[in-house]
Amino acid sequence: MTRDTTRRAVLASVLAAGTAGLAASDAADLLDSFAPVSGRAWDAADRSLPETVESPHGPATVARDEFGVPQVEADAEPAAYFAVGYCQAFDRLFAMDLQRRVMRGRLSAVIGEATLGSDEFNVAMGFADAAEATWEVVAETRAGPLVEAFADGVNAAMDDLPLPLEFELIGYEPEPWTPVDSMLMEKQISWTLTGSFSELRRSLVADRLGADRAETLFPTRYDHDYPILDGTETRLGDSRSGELAPGEPVSNGSTDSVDTADPVDAADPIDPALTDWLSGFESPTGVGSNSWVVSGEHTASGTPILAYDPHLSLQAPPLWYEQSVDTPERSVRGATFSGVPFVIAGANDRGAWSFTNLGADVLDCYRYEIDDAGDRYRYEGEWRDFETDERETIPVAGGEDRELRVRRTVHGPLIEREGRTVGVAWTGHTATRTTAAIEAYGRSEGIDDLLAATRDFDLPTQNLVYADADGRTLYFATGRLPIRRIDGEVVDGDRIFDGSAGEGEWRGFEPFGESSWEGFVPFEEKPHAIDPDVLSTANQRPIDDPVHYVGVDYATPYRGARIADRLDDAIGGGGDADAGGEGPTDPDFHRALQNDVRDGRAAELVPELVEAVRDRHGFRPAVIDAANDLDDWDYRMERDSRAALIFARYLPKFRERVFGPAFSDADLGESYYPNDRTLARLPDDDPLFDGRSRGDLAVAALRDALDEIGAAGSEDWDRYGDYNTTRAMAHPLGGEAPFLNYEELPADGSPATVKNYRVESAIGSSWRMAVRPGTDATAVLPGGNSGDYFSAHYDDQLRRWLDNDQRPMPLGGGSDPVVRFEPSTEGSR
Repeated sequence: MTRDTTRRAVLASVLAAGTAGLAASDAADLLDSFAPVSGRAWDAADRSLPETVESPHGPATVARDEFGVPQVEADAEPAAYFAVGYCQAFDRLFAMDLQRRVMRGRLSAVIGEATLGSDEFNVAMGFADAAEATWEVVAETRAGPLVEAFADGVNAAMDDLPLPLEFELIGYEPEPWTPVDSMLMEKQISWTLTGSFSELRRSLVADRLGADRAETLFPTRYDHDYPILDGTETRLGDSRSGELAPGEPVSNGSTDSVDTADPVDAADPIDPALTDWLSGFESPTGVGSNSWVVSGEHTASGTPILAYDPHLSLQAPPLWYEQSVDTPERSVRGATFSGVPFVIAGANDRGAWSFTNLGADVLDCYRYEIDDAGDRYRYEGEWRDFETDERETIPVAGGEDRELRVRRTVHGPLIEREGRTVGVAWTGHTATRTTAAIEAYGRSEGIDDLLAATRDFDLPTQNLVYADADGRTLYFATGRLPIRRIDGEVVDGDRIFDGSAGEGEWRGFEPFGESSWEGFVPFEEKPHAIDPDVLSTANQRPIDDPVHYVGVDYATPYRGARIADRLDDAIGGGGDADAGGEGPTDPDFHRALQNDVRDGRAAELVPELVEAVRDRHGFRPAVIDAANDLDDWDYRMERDSRAALIFARYLPKFRERVFGPAFSDADLGESYYPNDRTLARLPDDDPLFDGRSRGDLAVAALRDALDEIGAAGSEDWDRYGDYNTTRAMAHPLGGEAPFLNYEELPADGSPATVKNYRVESAIGSSWRMAVRPGTDATAVLPGGNSGDYFSAHYDDQLRRWLDNDQRPMPLGGGSDPVVRFEPSTEGSR
């Protein structure tokens, strides 16, 4: 279906596709909403920005570049962010409303009983109350009036414009946007990146398999040489800034040395039904990112280069939204999330910044002694009423409303499932100032401004990487890192605490209020580096021997090792080709590195498989041919590779062959299997093999994979790109309205490659950019900047994204305005 087809002809096709497969009554209801001429859904095909808009915040203009990126210009900041809100609502209103409904636990009010589980979890977790507490703090900062202006702009667009098609397909109208909703988007982002119940799973695994086996199969650190920091970096306090000298040990302050003994309590694990249910609301497996920076010493221009690609959910439209804002206070362009006013990752006229997930442990789980009536819990030797104990009604479209009991302790929410409970403390439950920090990044003028703003970056815990036009570079771990104690001794957080005994509490933490920093690692003592020469992050551990506990949920080192090796090869010998390096790097080199698809897992696992086939006899030709293809392969997960297809289907079969029997006996499903790093390094005599030959299992898994590929003949699985396609990048309503999904196209990359794509989980590079601060920048989105199906910018970057064909990301305007915001006489809406 081409984008130059007339809108009404497209909508007619949409109706035919959209009603296919629906029940007759549902199809009739849908068609009623598309009544000829009078149906409101017809208006969705004709949505366009008006030439003029009244604004209570003053004049502004909006231009659009060739990819639909709004370029907002204004003399006053509130006027600019009113226009930003208007543009986001025009392009992404359904995505904005959907996310706030999810986080508020109000999805079932429009979807029905199918989403009740999600609503119950989100209501019990109290995300909306945490957003309220956050807004009370942010409202008093410089960002507050701009967030309010943004909300006014969103609501003006709702008043002025037809609703997007999705609202008509479901059949409801959105409520007005509020500043609290934008804070709720901050909580949603933070939960996606830091919400983890891994200590519950570790406890369950230790109980079922034994503590020793759990430690072997699920190590809390990987033996490799690629942490983010090597311990020699300059820190705050050198000759250029701060209090600590380079290499000087960082004191724990009032804390004692970290106790890493007995990390999990296996004697009384959380019920598996509760654990599995909670695990369904965590981040998708493999959420991560890449970022790196090289100083001007290693670039052809003499200016630092920063490269970034965050690995998050891939969907239509993309999670990220690109915008440009130009005022006397700032000239900033980059990516944000729908509903968030300010550029989160991007560049201004002085610097560029990016974030990858730190892997920090900022959520703790607690057991409590609760009385038989469930009205009180024991805390520090006394029975006490819950801090909150109330009933909340969850509306359900087409069904009976659900009543949920909401209880909270001194630590935070108490989550209940089928009579089992667990207490939760999460740093996002308190008031956070991250919105103020992000706003300040956009108008920063150098590294000192960045450091000052980063002090307010409470959550999520991230690896901040920065470079500026002055040649300065920076790495800093953001967010609050809790300090836990038991009987006064500092302990790690990878365990379940006895909440009734007050174990593991964070001093000064006030859930759903405003917390102090008393119980958290001081800012200067968090992992960081001032002016690193070359630094890369790929969700690996930040440093080998941290003074303070950070966490244990780090990525396997495949991406991090590949990035570090290629950077080292490029700049070896100080960027002098004669001294061993390739010479100074340029943006093309860094974009090519973002496009790297060599899979380190294949380098570890394929040789043993090829050897196993050659050591045995009597195989059918297909097995011999597959082994030969793998032996000739360069381990690159390219869409045209036959060997990449074989390996992609072999690996899950080998995992099942190795882990399946023992984990099935322990009543642990596939989601509990160890990762591929552990699989590759299991010795031949590991008990998991139980007398079985590793080589025999490998060959059997190869046969399984070939049988699967052969059985998929009708789907034409011949090359990797036949299986590894964009089919996973679906619209939230794509199951019922498949026309909203993107075109299915072959893709490169895997879960372990720098160019990251995971067709099984729809995770991958959700935004890419490469920036020379103060000069030029390029970027690309996985789809398009518009969420309007009928827009030319709905999917105009999809093929570019597949090839990492980035387009310019200039600051400021440059295009003729398409909308003029003119002062209104009515005052604020």
